Amino acid sequence: MSAIYSSDKQSPNTADQQADSALRGRLNSRNDSSSTPVVDGEYDIEAAHHKAESFTSDRDDFINRIRTAGSVSMSPELFEKLYLNPQKNVKGELRQTFANPTPLALLGHILSITPLGCDLLGWKGAGQFGAAQTGGFVFVGGVLLLLSGILEFFLGNTFSFVVFCSFGAFWLAFAGVLIPGFNSIGAYSATGDSQVLGISTKGFQASLAFYLLFWAIAVVILLICSLRTNVAFVALFFCLEGTLLALASGFFLLSEGKLELGNNAVKAGGGLALATGLVGFYIFLVLMLASVDFPFLLPVGDLSHIMKGYQAKHGSRK
Repeated sequence: MSAIYSSDKQSPNTADQQADSALRGRLNSRNDSSSTPVVDGEYDIEAAHHKAESFTSDRDDFINRIRTAGSVSMSPELFEKLYLNPQKNVKGELRQTFANPTPLALLGHILSITPLGCDLLGWKGAGQFGAAQTGGFVFVGGVLLLLSGILEFFLGNTFSFVVFCSFGAFWLAFAGVLIPGFNSIGAYSATGDSQVLGISTKGFQASLAFYLLFWAIAVVILLICSLRTNVAFVALFFCLEGTLLALASGFFLLSEGKLELGNNAVKAGGGLALATGLVGFYIFLVLMLASVDFPFLLPVGDLSHIMKGYQAKHGSRK
């Protein structure tokens, strides 16, 4: 965010002192016949009160001008583009002080789901649910998303916080299924410890399908909420929803013994996972170009001005 906000900002105390000094000079220069309002030889209380209010209003306006002179005001469109979160007023200036964690979270997600999509498609002999990148699911997908989500929490971005932390936990849980020490797959085998036998059992396939199905329900809610951000983010959630539904359907079909239909559904889920990753790469490019103040910016299809928030329509809550 250092490219968006100027670091040369004035402190509140400095602004107050400058405002007082400037306004005193302004008042002293006024051609008043008397510093005390008098009407017909009597002290005019109403005029004095009006003069005091005018001084306070001028002073506050001057302070605001000084405090904002060193920074660039961020529009709602730019905010949701950078944070993938509708803009809301929060206390403090953490957003101007610390970096934007959103690109890091997005990178962790796309570097996990894109290779997984290729594995599910079986390209170049890939397979086994991406077991070769189990470490990536933990340290790239899990750690980066959780870290970014926690930082979004402190910045006051609730939607981004929920999305990133949720999917950080998702990738950690998915890695746990693949790690032999958890015995998530082997527990379904006749011997109770064989991943080779457990992965083809009805119990494992149906259980995994239910897990993916309820994740799909959660993503529907996130998809609806993303309509307040931009078209690119909506497209990412749309592809992700399709991925989860296709995989859940595929594993349900496999558990019922419909191997051909089930395998085709799983491959369809892999294709949608790949599409999710590609959309994510585009958003990541957009965010990184904005972070370095690149000479041109790419569009994301802002929706914040189309779907107005409740408070924007009905006014801020008192």
